[in-house]
Amino acid sequence: MRIGELSRRTGVPVPTIKYYLREGLLPAGELTSPNQASYGDGHERRLRLVRALLEVGGLSVAAIGEVLAAVDDKDGPVHELLGAAATRLVPEYGDSGRGGGREAGSRSGGDGGGGAPDAETVLARDRVARLIEARGWRIESGNKAAEALVAALASLARVGHGGFVDLLDDYAEVAERVGRTDLDYVARRVAREDLVEAVVVGTVLGDAVFAALRRMAQVDASARMFGEEAPRA
Repeated sequence: MRIGELSRRTGVPVPTIKYYLREGLLPAGELTSPNQASYGDGHERRLRLVRALLEVGGLSVAAIGEVLAAVDDKDGPVHELLGAAATRLVPEYGDSGRGGGREAGSRSGGDGGGGAPDAETVLARDRVARLIEARGWRIESGNKAAEALVAALASLARVGHGGFVDLLDDYAEVAERVGRTDLDYVARRVAREDLVEAVVVGTVLGDAVFAALRRMAQVDASARMFGEEAPRA
């Protein structure tokens, strides 16, 4: 198909498709003439994936490029590829790409920028280490998700909600179930590229699904705990 047909099928404007081509998010089409290229179903699928990561997942163009690099890696062991894809979806502490904003070296920012960690960060890191050990999670030192959890717990402590850490085991129990469900979905895929793409889709879009379900459950729990009220829009 020509680029105009690709645009009509996906609803993505032609100039945006050309931008994705320049940024390497979409592979080049097959040249049919010096100024014309043909695109296939694979381009349509990749384009829809890019839009989903951008619009629903909230990833930046640069982050999407890194994620797609993992999707397209055909050589590494499957476990490493899955880990690489998932790791690219976790923001660095202080990363503004997915909603972070503070520099990591300030008093309220922990131990980034080469400074010594504050008390909240030290306590949070110890708590996360004990959680990992107690649950027997096979997680390498310096795991980005673990560091993100440390940052979140430390921030909660700084704003007077250090008691939230008491709920960590309950959250971890739910997270294990969700993680197994995610990988059960991934395991249905046979092709290597489908495995990694499923991790990306399941993590980014699955986060959006789970966040929505969590908000719905909170509304229901609030109604049951604090009195039946008419739902608000």
